[in-house]
Amino acid sequence: MKLWIAKCFLLMAVLAGGGQAAAQANLEINTPGIAAIQGSMQKRHTELAPLYGSGAVGLTRDGNVALRDPASVPLAQRAAVNTLIAAENQDRAALYREIARANNHPEWEAEIRSTFGQRWIDRAQSGWYTQNAASTWVKK
Repeated sequence: MKLWIAKCFLLMAVLAGGGQAAAQANLEINTPGIAAIQGSMQKRHTELAPLYGSGAVGLTRDGNVALRDPASVPLAQRAAVNTLIAAENQDRAALYREIARANNHPEWEAEIRSTFGQRWIDRAQSGWYTQNAASTWVKK
């Protein structure tokens, strides 16, 4: 996961045009805070993966996850799924913020979020739903 984050950050730097962010980015960034967030996200992924596979949950272009098809989740389970999604999005926001802070550039947070959003969409498994540039859901 650490290498994947570094690759995402490198992509962000390249997309930014090789400016100051690219010149100063620490691509091996790792802090106890980042590691804790990653661990939390990894544990939660086992619960989210079936929801991605069923199409109930999708990856948004802004680096979050969303309940795409509420009708595909039984009403009795919907509150738990919404809680799961909220926890995931909270960790994702914290991850973007921590990576920016660890590089001493909190102003990079939006670029990091955007880069991660695109990377997660690019790496989504076949059959998962993602948002395109127009925020329309598309099955991969």
